[in-house]
Amino acid sequence: MHGAHARDLGTLKDHIIACRKCPRLVRYREQVAREKVARFRDWTYWGRPVPGFGDPAARMLIVGLAPAAHGGNRTGRVFTGDRSGDWLYRALHRAGFANQPTSVSVDDGLRLTDAYVAAAVRCAPPGNRPSPIEFARCRPYLEAEIELLRGLKVVVVLGQVAMDHFLRAWRAAGREVPRPRPSFGHGRVADLGPVTLLASYHPSQRNTQTGLLTEEMFDGIFRRARGFLEGTPPEAAPRTRTKRETRRGL
Repeated sequence: MHGAHARDLGTLKDHIIACRKCPRLVRYREQVAREKVARFRDWTYWGRPVPGFGDPAARMLIVGLAPAAHGGNRTGRVFTGDRSGDWLYRALHRAGFANQPTSVSVDDGLRLTDAYVAAAVRCAPPGNRPSPIEFARCRPYLEAEIELLRGLKVVVVLGQVAMDHFLRAWRAAGREVPRPRPSFGHGRVADLGPVTLLASYHPSQRNTQTGLLTEEMFDGIFRRARGFLEGTPPEAAPRTRTKRETRRGL
């Protein structure tokens, strides 16, 4: 079954959860679910592919890379139960897209309004590095979400890899990708015709702990997304400091 043939998001979720296309990812996600880590030893891990989550009428799609081994692979919901998810849902709450700032389990009451969260790959990969064939096998699911989220106006991509694979799915879904191809940079915007593409650094621990991505910068992305949706002039993204400015303390 190709994800692009699903008739609705509910059917698509069922297909994603049942997917066993990638032997390496199946082995890894199930091994992690069996072995766990000490801090989550009392959890029953999900250990399956993690479907998209959010509002079926969403005008904004957020695309990440893949579930975390002890985040989405444990909880069964994308960006739930890890520090990247803490950043994402806090920012979505502040921008009015989420009813609460926390995302810890599938039964925690979190609801999104006008936003839908997905990933380029739906299974936790070893070393957080899916292979090219694993990206390709998973791509029809993102294609299907592009087609089924018919009100899309804004797509926020979290990281360069997510941007690259979103654009591949966008083209595979029969949509136009501009030439020259949009390049990645935090706060960069590209016009894809029916949607505006907005790029952000990924809220990974590496990016947040080093200060490459601050909460102010991340909030700015979703304020701009809100501006695009509401037709108000979007603010400029906070400019990334140069290395020279950083050394001088500017």
